[in-house]
Amino acid sequence: MSVVTTTIPVHARIEPGILYFGTPVVLISTLNEDGSANLAPMSSAFWLGWRAMLGLNGRSKTTQNMLRTGECVLNLPSDAMAPAVDRLALTTGSDPVPQRKLDRGYEFVPDKFGRAALTPAAAETVLAPRVAECPVTMEAVVEAVHPVAGDDAAQRGNIVAIEVRIQRVHVHDNIRMEGTDDHVDPDAWRPLIMSFQKLYGLGPQVHPSTLARIPERMYRGPDIERARYAPSSLPQLAAGAQE
Repeated sequence: MSVVTTTIPVHARIEPGILYFGTPVVLISTLNEDGSANLAPMSSAFWLGWRAMLGLNGRSKTTQNMLRTGECVLNLPSDAMAPAVDRLALTTGSDPVPQRKLDRGYEFVPDKFGRAALTPAAAETVLAPRVAECPVTMEAVVEAVHPVAGDDAAQRGNIVAIEVRIQRVHVHDNIRMEGTDDHVDPDAWRPLIMSFQKLYGLGPQVHPSTLARIPERMYRGPDIERARYAPSSLPQLAAGAQE
């Protein structure tokens, strides 16, 4: 009887400049002071129920807009949208461009939707636009701002974690699970993933999930009920169009 032995690789100590091991890309749309739309890609995000934590540069235009207006839209692109997302790389809505971004090759682009060749669509509860091409769009309001690395004088104010509460979730029908109203089909949804600054798609399921035996309805929290009563922004949009 032969014995199969497996050699476990040895860890090596390293000091990478970033620790972005792979998360979905998010296009955050916000409103600038003049009412125009800003659109910025990011990937430091995670969700808990109908809340999201967004890790952002504390001085970015997106952060400034979110803190001023208290709202945003989180648009999730599919892996097929990688070229559109990449057209937004090294662009900023800040004018003049901050020196730290100039050093990295950024340029000021006032029309981010135009640069990415994407289509703005009206939201229901916020004034910031949704991205029509994104299979998932989530309207959100700012609930809290958490400073990151505030213990370090050299980093203080540079990074914030913004907690947002989702008020509306919109999905393309082709990723909704057949025969259901509120379920996304993970085999149809192909999110765009960023890992160490490079863009990837999501591979097929590699193993059955024991956790998936728990019905999704058991995770439904009070924020879903609260979202049903979020005030509509459509009257404000209509008023703005008449001015």
